[in-house]
Amino acid sequence: MSARPTLAIIGGTGALGSGLARRWAAAGYAVIIGSRDADKADASARTLGAARGAANADAASAGDIVVLTVPWASHAAILDEIKPHVAGKIVIDTTVPLVPPKVARVQLPPETSAAVAAQMRLGGTARVVAAFHSIAAKKLQTDEALDCDVLVCGDDPSDREAVIALAAAAGLRGVHAGPLVNAVAAEALTSVLIGINRHYKVPGAGLRITGLNEG
Repeated sequence: MSARPTLAIIGGTGALGSGLARRWAAAGYAVIIGSRDADKADASARTLGAARGAANADAASAGDIVVLTVPWASHAAILDEIKPHVAGKIVIDTTVPLVPPKVARVQLPPETSAAVAAQMRLGGTARVVAAFHSIAAKKLQTDEALDCDVLVCGDDPSDREAVIALAAAAGLRGVHAGPLVNAVAAEALTSVLIGINRHYKVPGAGLRITGLNEG
């Protein structure tokens, strides 16, 4: 893999995916937007400054790192679609198992988390890392500084480090949060933050870990 990997964002036409794509493209990464509709993906790529758009399978095949930014309802089907194309790659899963209408209530799947469900569904062929759950998508789509941390969970510390580098490129601070099983905490916190946003009538409360050595 090159020093600056090509990033394939599956679900890249959505709010979170397009926000990340915009920031990574501005940081100099080659970004491929993946969608079930290749024409829609290509149109989105042109507006975001991404390299190109493609159907999900083609995007996953072309990316060095694959970023999954899809709703929980589509999670399993899209994992099945990209599985043949992600063997040996880092797959960053941003999915939160939200079940409308009660999205401010933590509702976790039998596998304990979406990320663990993804690892199981991919059959160990890819290295799943969970991240980017706690950042408001609308904020990613602006140029404002982001005072928000990203909990990064994965079984290989070097894979986590690669994702932390991508967080920094997007203007965020990534924090090593342990193995993939810990993703349950990061995913659950998203529902808590949704509830906080509603109660305090704010557009995007985030997470900040204190006490870290900034050096």
